[in-house]
Amino acid sequence: MRFSKTIFLIAAIYGLIALVPGYFAEQRFGVQFPPAITHPEFYYGFYGLALSWQVAFLIIAADPVRYRGIIPAAVLEKLSFAAATSVLFTVGRLNPVAAGLGLIDLLLGILFMICYVRLGKLSAQAAAGR
Repeated sequence: MRFSKTIFLIAAIYGLIALVPGYFAEQRFGVQFPPAITHPEFYYGFYGLALSWQVAFLIIAADPVRYRGIIPAAVLEKLSFAAATSVLFTVGRLNPVAAGLGLIDLLLGILFMICYVRLGKLSAQAAAGR
């Protein structure tokens, strides 16, 4: 269980460090990665949703066995970004830095799946009274 706590805690801290500055960088983002943002509701919606998941990772880290049922959704959150960045990079619509961030999410998604499986075995052992 300690492995799962650590993985989700690392994911949450990494996500908070990576995402919080984005809330204050809309203008700079548009300059560094043109064109300028034309739909700020999508921009801030993405950051709000992504930050919500970091809170969910902190909740899971607090008690992974109790919150095991939400881990598949966490896996989906990570793998959906990894898949999107992979496809966009492959078709030439994404720079390598952003594609690298997708690889980090791929790694975290795989680690979340490992946590899910390991916690299932732990739950089964506890149910069997071992």
